[in-house]
Amino acid sequence: MKQSELLRLLQENGVIFLKHGKRHDIYYSEITKKSFPIPRHAKEIATGTANKILKDAGLE
Repeated sequence: MKQSELLRLLQENGVIFLKHGKRHDIYYSEITKKSFPIPRHAKEIATGTANKILKDAGLE
C-alpha cells in the first residue's frame, strides 16, 4: 500500500498526527486510544505493516 493512500485513509477516519520522529511519524487513534508509528521515508508500506497500522487505528 502506498504511504499516501494509507495516510489519507487514516485521516478520513479521524486519526490524529502527534509528532515527527527520526524515521517514523506518530499518530493517535481516538477509536482505540492507541498511538502508533508510521514509517516516514517509505513510499510503499509492506502489507503486514499496513495491516498492523490499520488494526491499531481500529479500522480493521
